[in-house]
Amino acid sequence: MELDFSLLHLLLLLAVGLVAGFIDSIAGGGGLITIPVLMLSNIPPLSVFAVNKIQGVAGSSTATFTMLRKGIINFKEMRIPFMASLTGAVLGAIAIQFLNDKALSIVIPIVLLGIGFYYLLTPSIGSVDSEPRMSKGLFNSTVVPGIGFYDGAFGPGTGSFFSLSYILLRGKNIIQATGSAKALNFASNVASMLVFVLGGYAIWSIAIVMSIGQIIGAYLGSLVVIKKGASWIRPMVVVMCFLMVARYLYEQFF
Repeated sequence: MELDFSLLHLLLLLAVGLVAGFIDSIAGGGGLITIPVLMLSNIPPLSVFAVNKIQGVAGSSTATFTMLRKGIINFKEMRIPFMASLTGAVLGAIAIQFLNDKALSIVIPIVLLGIGFYYLLTPSIGSVDSEPRMSKGLFNSTVVPGIGFYDGAFGPGTGSFFSLSYILLRGKNIIQATGSAKALNFASNVASMLVFVLGGYAIWSIAIVMSIGQIIGAYLGSLVVIKKGASWIRPMVVVMCFLMVARYLYEQFF
């Protein structure tokens, strides 16, 4: 599917992708920016989700490989959870066609508020590594595919869910947790993207332009994570969680 857009419009979408990629690589929630802009561009809803996932893959892959090169992500350690997230997301993308998601209109805002307040009220969270509360095998076989399933089916706050679960259950510090979350979010994005692309909903001219912006923004954001660490990650996670709740409630009730 293709639509015609002016050069100015495409440049705007490039800038939107860049900003979203920067924010997404640090705290997640880039969809808060990209989805409303795409909707305002009079793009069909399913194509909005397709383009959002394609450019999201570009950004999350850039952030993942940048952090991998810088030693934030351990490749061997992430192979199994990567596949678990991918598998969960595929199942979620299939299941959403048959599930009733009404209950999530209540659950998602509560969970996101909980994450936001947890980061806000516990400033020392993830400052250093701690003792894992769940074994690696159990975590990779239950928590990771579960969050991947959620991303494939619904999506809001996935990066925050992955990051906090690594901090609380696997004892990772906030920088390592952010890197791991980005790698697993990359996997779940790929799965969702394939579903929409195979369905023929992609608008490639927009997807490619926004992907270029995402790559630039995600690379810059990844460098911020590496250099600034918790001083940037924690406040951005809090802000993005609250903004996601606000947008979600607005969509549900207004």
